[in-house]
Amino acid sequence: MRASRALMVTAAACAAVALSAPLAGATNGPREITVNPFAVHQGGTLHIKVEGCGHGGTVTSNAFPTAHLSVNSSGHSEARARIHNHATPGDYNLSVKCSDNSRIATHRFRVLAGQGAEGGLGGSIGPSSTEMAVGGGLVATAAVGGTYFIARRRRTSDSLV
Repeated sequence: MRASRALMVTAAACAAVALSAPLAGATNGPREITVNPFAVHQGGTLHIKVEGCGHGGTVTSNAFPTAHLSVNSSGHSEARARIHNHATPGDYNLSVKCSDNSRIATHRFRVLAGQGAEGGLGGSIGPSSTEMAVGGGLVATAAVGGTYFIARRRRTSDSLV
């Protein structure tokens, strides 16, 4: 009887340790930090994923304002940070601190000079006055040439009849 009680107590203790291990692993501090993209333009957005911050936390850097980690459904923490428009191009570090742990982990990323390309269908940058004058001249030349061609063709067709 004593052996079965001892075995029962040992089994209960092992079960308690086994069940608490995933919780302890989920909140033991930041680890496996990934940034996407690694190199981002001034004014661009940096996506940060962290494992080990089960209750959220903060991400800080000189290149962007403090970003807050939010926990998604898969247990990973994520944050988005917008790089300052005036950030000096070069290598930077970001620091991740979980809200339930005092450990801090760092990761590198790079800020590239300049803004991204202006995409879209156009219209954001209008033509200059020189381009307008050249375009107007080409249209006028086409109109005069077309009129001359039609008038000349009419004279040759009248003489054949």
